[in-house]
Amino acid sequence: MPGYAGTDAEAPRETIRVALVDDQQLVRAGFRMVIDSQPDLEVVMEAGDGAEALRRLQAVVADVVLMDVRMPNLDGLAATARLTASQGPVPRVVVLTTFDLDEYVLSAIRAGASGFLLKDAPPEEMLEAIRTVHRGDAVIAPSSTRRLLEHLVTALPDEEHTAPHPGLAELTDREREVLVLMARGRSNTEIGQDLFVAEATVKTHVGRILAKLGARDRVQAVVTAYESGLVRPGS
Repeated sequence: MPGYAGTDAEAPRETIRVALVDDQQLVRAGFRMVIDSQPDLEVVMEAGDGAEALRRLQAVVADVVLMDVRMPNLDGLAATARLTASQGPVPRVVVLTTFDLDEYVLSAIRAGASGFLLKDAPPEEMLEAIRTVHRGDAVIAPSSTRRLLEHLVTALPDEEHTAPHPGLAELTDREREVLVLMARGRSNTEIGQDLFVAEATVKTHVGRILAKLGARDRVQAVVTAYESGLVRPGS
């Protein structure tokens, strides 16, 4: 089977260790075939449910976990929450879902997942998702961020009961502007065009926003923006 073309073809990089958690063996086999075709990626563990994954991850070091949502014994939501709450370094979790508006996705992000990936996504998208998460960013299309949060508006607090995040007060006016644009689904490139600044400058602002909000990645920062009332769904 020919390997899929990676997005970066420069100098050799460290091997990213991937764990696959899905109750469908054929799905895991397909993912493993694609992932192991890459020189910088390696599947180091497979599990058929969340409970088995937590047990096996105690003995196996993984950098990124692809976690299905619906599984027997312990689902992906509960497994993600337990994994990200554990002591010491933990792998980044990407939730696997069949639907791009799965009601469990926002809860998974709140539990510590770094985003979500559709099971029917092209192989190249899955490979880039793994690398993106490993770099510390989030795996979620900007438009999907907006649609997901707006779809789940009923799960967010109303304006009378909104509690501002203390980190918002530390943001500069420009950082708040960038966060609002992030929450509205704008990519770094688009934000740079909107604000007439270089993309590198936008990345610097995003990094400072994440640090001040204590957010793991931009998805959690966007959730904070909505939950704190800085941005309202549909605005």
